[in-house]
Parts: sequence; C-alpha cells; structure tokens
Amino acid sequence: MQTSIVYNENHVEYDGKLEDTQNGSKLWLDIVNPTTFEISEITKTFELDKSAVEALEHKSKKPQVRVLDNHKFTIILDIKYRTFEDLATESIYMFHGADWLITVHSDKIDLLTNVKLLFEQKNRKVMAASIDALYYNILTEIISTYEQLLTSVELTISEFGQKALQKRATKKILEQLDALTRQIILLRRHFWQARDIMNFLTHTEKDKDEIEYLKIAYDDTYQLIDLVESFRDTINSTRDLYIANLSMQMNDTMRTLTIFTAILLPLTLITGIYGMNGLDLTDIGNVPLGFAIVVITMTVMAALLFWVFKQKQWIMSNNDHDN
Repeated sequence: MQTSIVYNENHVEYDGKLEDTQNGSKLWLDIVNPTTFEISEITKTFELDKSAVEALEHKSKKPQVRVLDNHKFTIILDIKYRTFEDLATESIYMFHGADWLITVHSDKIDLLTNVKLLFEQKNRKVMAASIDALYYNILTEIISTYEQLLTSVELTISEFGQKALQKRATKKILEQLDALTRQIILLRRHFWQARDIMNFLTHTEKDKDEIEYLKIAYDDTYQLIDLVESFRDTINSTRDLYIANLSMQMNDTMRTLTIFTAILLPLTLITGIYGMNGLDLTDIGNVPLGFAIVVITMTVMAALLFWVFKQKQWIMSNNDHDN
C-alpha cells in the first residue's frame, strides 16, 4: 500500500507524483509492506542506490545513515516492549532526496497519522521548509516513542522489586531478571545507534534552523541512555535483594533442621546407650567394664571435637563476644 503526498507552503495534495516536485513542491511517499514489484518501481523512478535497496530487501535491522550520490539512506528502529522476554523491533527505511522522501515499513508502524496531523494543522514551519524538515520530524517522532518504551520497562522493574519484598524468591524469578537484563543491554545498544545517527546528521546538515529537530532528538537519546544505565543498577539491586531473600530462606531452613537435630540428638544418644548389648537395666549399679570404656571413649571424642571446633573459632570465638 502506498500513500503519496505532495505539499508546499500553501497546499497539500494527495496522490501526488514525482513530476509535481518540479514546481517547488515536496513529495512524501509512504510504502507499507512493499512488494518486489513496488521496490523495483521506486528504485527505477528515484534511482535508488543498489546497496541500500538490498538492505531493504534483506530487512536489515541495523540502525544507520548513509550519504549516497543523490540521496541519503537511513534505517531507524521502531521498538515496542511486549514482555521482559520480548522486544518487538520493526525497521523503518528512509530514502531522502533533494525534494522527496520515501519511507518503507511494515503495517505494524503508523507514520501516516502523525504526518497528516502536521498538514491538517497547517504546520507552516514544516510545510514551508525543505523536505529535510519532514525527514527530521519523522525521526524525532520515532525517538520520542522510546520514552514510552522505557516507561513500560520501569514499571516491570518496579513489579519485580515489590515481588522481592512480598514473595518468596525462586529460581524462575532470577531467570526472569536475567532476561530483563539482556533486554536492557539490547535497548542500550539501539539507543547508542540512534544517537550516532542524530549526531551524524547534526554535524553534516547545513540548515541551522531545521537541525533543531535533530538536536532535540540527540539530547533525548542521551537522556534515554542515562535512564537505561540507571535501570541496570536498579535491576542489579533487585537481584541482590532476591539473593538476600534466598539466603534468608536457606537460613530459616537450616535453623529448622538444627532445632529438630538438637531435639533428636539426646534421644538418639539415650537410645544408643540403653540399646547396647551387655547392659542390664535391672542391675544398673553393677556397670560392666565394656560400658565404662565406651562412655569414657565417647567423652574423650566429644572433648576432642569441642577443642578442634574452638581452635577453628567455630564456637566460643572472640568475634562472637565482640558482636
């Protein structure tokens, strides 16, 4: 599906053609889900660069900007946050000539609504300026959607923080945090690439009035990168909280087992002593020599173990008294 708009300072016409630009008008051609035939037609009509068209055909998702013979070629990503395990990325391909602009993308992206709104509001600054103004405006609109993306990420991180305090930590939650960390790394890479595009265009364009759009987008990407870095720190803090929660759970489990062991140990000792062969409970005053040897051996072993534990400062250490 194609949408063709020809405009100038005073007039906007739909279903325009390239020939209409000869009278000073500008042409914007928006192509959604292009067929091979449509790509071939615009390549011939606008004399598009072969390598740029190949990137379009191969559906490249590497943000970039190239200055070619008679036009610039830009790839920018539209990113949507679905879950902490899934980032939906769609490429927007932009061919920018002297008085025309071609945008190619899938039907999951809507550029037409915002551009129509500009023309309906008769934005003189965009309509009277060169096609660069529309090109920059579309770029800044895409960058502005990244802020909404980070809002969703921030809410997800906040939910993990609340779970860390309210629920028992599990291995699954830690795996989910790792997945979210990987998405944060991908977002940071995308934002750095978008910032490089804005930086390149800011330093190569000549019209100082129109590059104000780019400067705003450039500053926005810097803020987005700072936010992503802060999210990484927050995720690491949340992960530490979960690990501490796991340690507390393990301590509780060990405490329970120790209590049961302490209760059962004297019972086991008494059962073992009175279960010895040769010990007559009806004649406890006449203790056999073998029984006396066993008791003495057990006492010596217990004392030896007590001494070893004390030497290793596992019990009765000075640190316990200091604390």
